[in-house]
Amino acid sequence: MIGYEAFAELSQSHDCDQRGQAAHLAALAYLDHQGPADEHAALYAALIGFLDDTSVKVRAALAYGLLHSHQAPRPVILALLQDSAVISRAVLQYSPVLVDADLVPLVMRGDHMVMTAIAQRQTISKRLAGALLARQDRDVALRLLRRQDVAVSGEALEAATLAWADDAVMRGVLLSRNDLSGVSRLLLVRKVTESLKACRIVKGALAQDRLERIMRNGSDTALAAIGEAENEESRAEFAGALMRADQINTRLLLYAVVTGRAMFFAACIGVLAETSSAKVFTLLQGGSRAALVALFARCGLSTPSRELLLRLVMHARTADLADDDAARHYVITALTEELIAEFNGDIPQELEETFGYLNEQNIALARKAARGVMAAFARTTQCTMSLPAMQEEERLQLPAA
Repeated sequence: MIGYEAFAELSQSHDCDQRGQAAHLAALAYLDHQGPADEHAALYAALIGFLDDTSVKVRAALAYGLLHSHQAPRPVILALLQDSAVISRAVLQYSPVLVDADLVPLVMRGDHMVMTAIAQRQTISKRLAGALLARQDRDVALRLLRRQDVAVSGEALEAATLAWADDAVMRGVLLSRNDLSGVSRLLLVRKVTESLKACRIVKGALAQDRLERIMRNGSDTALAAIGEAENEESRAEFAGALMRADQINTRLLLYAVVTGRAMFFAACIGVLAETSSAKVFTLLQGGSRAALVALFARCGLSTPSRELLLRLVMHARTADLADDDAARHYVITALTEELIAEFNGDIPQELEETFGYLNEQNIALARKAARGVMAAFARTTQCTMSLPAMQEEERLQLPAA
């Protein structure tokens, strides 16, 4: 630090750089002061005096000294907030003295640069994040949503999803957030599906029937995965939204069981039967056949569909369907063979669509299971082949070559 006379000389200099040095020194002295109260008051008065300096360099030097401190005097920070754009944006971005009550009104009436500065603050509350997103400025929204450290309320994320669902970049940013609700995530996945179906490259590469089948299976996969990943309360809300949209059907229920999405399946059955998913899960694990039939009847399922789900659940109890493609293939194969045997090959009309869906899944799972078996066989063969045998094979093949 310097003496008072030297400080006074710098403060009264005609050179704005020297006055800026004095302003910066006064700011640092105020923040680090541990002496008498009258000295602290004098330093405070000096800070106030520098606010009236005609040079923006001086006021910027003052702001730079106070910018990152929680102990900066609030009236000085608020005055600097109303200064030139370069100073006010720095204060908006860095000053921890400002609270939501200061920032939210500025967001509501500020321009793009103001919102950008606020969106780059180290700490942003849910209220402030919601206000920023409500302005629907794309660049600001992207900057904010890419920050996983910023908590955003479910309502704000839902509004952002509805506003930007047709924007591919924004969809990717929203889908990467862990706090996005299942309903919003499903909406974005459907928008992705629509975009892919409309893409000329995709339409030109696949026949229409195959494209529809791939998209339908992909949608089922995404829907079941989203529902399974939700917590218990959110999963029930997600299943309720599906039911209200009339999107819970036999095909989706079959897919959930076959892929081992037991919690999502229980949530869907619980919503349809108007009972808790925990009770449904208990019945799925160890309930009798009669209890399961009664449960499925409360869901409003037809008799053939109830019987089909009952058989699938019984098979699922004895197999690991969550991770084993071979087990899934075995269960669907057994189920389709049982249906063929029971009806002597004459599948009832109400089960034709479901039976066709099972066949589609069986083909896909057969391919996956075969790839896994061949890969395991290749590794086993490679490990068991001894070096002498390899040398003998090479020696025997040389004359033929």
